Amino acid sequence: MSSKMSKLKEKSADMLNLTKEQFNKGFSLAKIKSQSVKDKINLKIREKAILATKARLAENHKTFEDFSDEELDIIIADEERKIIDDLKTKSLIAALAILGLDFLI
Repeated sequence: MSSKMSKLKEKSADMLNLTKEQFNKGFSLAKIKSQSVKDKINLKIREKAILATKARLAENHKTFEDFSDEELDIIIADEERKIIDDLKTKSLIAALAILGLDFLI
């Protein structure tokens, strides 16, 4: 009887370990996909920032060659910050509109 109980405990422990492994694999897959989505969003923001930088430089009759790589990185980072701030503001306004709190806008 005790050998049956010990086998049952071993099998249940094995099943528990297998379940934990599958859960962890699924969770890490979600993390990977989440990171993939974040990377795609950051890439789109970067592309928009580069276009905005080109427009800003064109207004001042400048080109990318007029600046060093470090200076361009700073300018593009500033444009990225502006885009992210704009997205945050628009998201907040959309959330308030959905909640019907348009008097706060």
